[in-house]
Amino acid sequence: MLNYQETVKHPRNIAVVVAGIDEEYQNSIIEGIVDCAKTYHANISCFASFTGVIANSRYDIGEYNIYELLNMKKFDALILMTNTISNPEEKKKLIQQAKDSGLPAVILDGEEDPDFYHVRIDNSRAMRKIVQHVIEEHKARHICFVSGPLANPEARDRYQAFCHVMHENDLEIGENQVYFGDFRAVDGKRAIETFISAGMSVPDAIICANDAMALAVIAELEKYDYSVPDDIIVTGFDNTYNARHYCPSLTTVSRPLNEAGYKACEMLLYVLNQQEIDHKQILEAEPVFAESCGCCKDASKNIRQYKKSTFQLIDDCRKDISLLNRMTMELAETETIEDNFQVIGKLIQELDCERYYICLCSEWEGVFHDVLGQKEEEYRIHGYTRHMSAPLIWDKGKIRKVDRFRSEDMFPEPLENGGNISYFLPLHFRERCLGYYIIQNGDFPIKSMLCHTMMLNISNSIENIRKLFHLSSVISQLDQLYTTDPLCGIYNRNGFIRQADQIMKNAKKNHTQILIAFIDMDGLKAINDNYGHKEGDFAIQRLASTISECAKNGGVCARFGGDEFIILIGDACEADIEPLEGMFRKRLAAVNQIICKPYQIDASIGMLVSDVNDSDTLFSLITQADTLMYEQKKRKKTSQYLRRS
Repeated sequence: MLNYQETVKHPRNIAVVVAGIDEEYQNSIIEGIVDCAKTYHANISCFASFTGVIANSRYDIGEYNIYELLNMKKFDALILMTNTISNPEEKKKLIQQAKDSGLPAVILDGEEDPDFYHVRIDNSRAMRKIVQHVIEEHKARHICFVSGPLANPEARDRYQAFCHVMHENDLEIGENQVYFGDFRAVDGKRAIETFISAGMSVPDAIICANDAMALAVIAELEKYDYSVPDDIIVTGFDNTYNARHYCPSLTTVSRPLNEAGYKACEMLLYVLNQQEIDHKQILEAEPVFAESCGCCKDASKNIRQYKKSTFQLIDDCRKDISLLNRMTMELAETETIEDNFQVIGKLIQELDCERYYICLCSEWEGVFHDVLGQKEEEYRIHGYTRHMSAPLIWDKGKIRKVDRFRSEDMFPEPLENGGNISYFLPLHFRERCLGYYIIQNGDFPIKSMLCHTMMLNISNSIENIRKLFHLSSVISQLDQLYTTDPLCGIYNRNGFIRQADQIMKNAKKNHTQILIAFIDMDGLKAINDNYGHKEGDFAIQRLASTISECAKNGGVCARFGGDEFIILIGDACEADIEPLEGMFRKRLAAVNQIICKPYQIDASIGMLVSDVNDSDTLFSLITQADTLMYEQKKRKKTSQYLRRS
């Protein structure tokens, strides 16, 4: 036995790698791990994905990304449930990373590997007993088998056990008597379709490698008017809740899953305490003979417990659905990430957990390039940003946030003691990585059938907020294109009219005057003809910059077209005309001195101060200023002619 006091003083940190924690096999083992961790005051961090559920490869990429978060340097030991991960490449990568880490690690029901400790449940012995029972007790001779994938060691052991018993009893295994699936219920349905389409005679029994496929086999046989066990015997493997309470109850195999999880965790704690242990622990599984093979038993004593557990299951599901519906409705109304988290924070208190974190990548919104650049949006697929934020931390009813933490730390806040059970779950939209969730010290992830659905709901709502953010950004950019002159960087005619409209309304309302200055560049044609249009554009830009400087104090300016510009100032008077023109001339002279070009940038300006009456329009006032500008331009030409004469 471990020294308990030593463990309390220095709590160990153990990482668990698993997929599909809402399934009975996984959560039964996790329950055992949790029981052991609480006994020895260790911390468990469970990195879990929900791959293969939606049958979408892009979605699975987002799910598998949670394993990229796992920083093995922060842990003392590892528990690997790689038999639950269907992607062989992902499985291979995780196993190699575990080896490279040098940490003590336990693999549950996995391939033999001298670098790891192993906890295995003897699949062969129990499967042999099931097949032998069907042959000896029920005289079955023509037997079909529904297998899991042979790449899975458990599936391989069960299939080989079936084959050995069949050969020992001199029973033939025909070409069409075995169907290879993926341990999913749909494989049971497909197996029956395959057997029937092959035109074989009705088998005496169908042995299945797990309960999910076996129950689907029974359901499919009933569609073809076959009765179990009267016409065909069906058996399963795992002794799941559904198998025990199905009608007929399923002949199956009971495995000590809780004990396996406890043993895996305890083995690592022994190793960390420098105690010698065997590298392999093999636990026994036992057959359960029930109604589906014809071994009826009195089930009346289980009815009371069944009714109680079924009511609890339905009641919990009803509560979860109510929560999910309310969350869906309220999240649909949010338009900002702050509103989104406010809704989530309000509803989290109904979950069975102590703390709930939403952690976001620093670039979760995505990087969106200027629409003129015509570049695609960039976003993260693999891994997490160096720094993260935790904008929502729900802690026993109180809400706070952490603005910045390192993703290599995984937790936004350090754990203060031992005995914490943390579930790390991916937050993503398809393959796009947004962040991750942490649900701490509660059974919601492994007990609720709606944990995955709720995660999807929240992820989709955050993605909608992200899209609204980008839509607003694009609209802003389009508006800028609509209202801004691309050469000069000041308002164009559209932008000017929008801004001027408000100044006109204020002047009319407050009975104040406005000042309009209409400016036309002098000599642009000569610059273009003698020095090129590039120089002409340069001269226009310098003039625009000068005009913009003059309009800074409460005014608005624009390139009205070609080489024409305009300034509009509200709450003005006649005394403002001379200082404005003086500022314009002074700044323009300074620009000419700085640029040292072989030409001078010059312009004619006409200014008007006027009341704004109901009969006045913006364009009528601009026309008056334009007329004054041309009078100045004529005077300039006359003066130049007289000087030349």
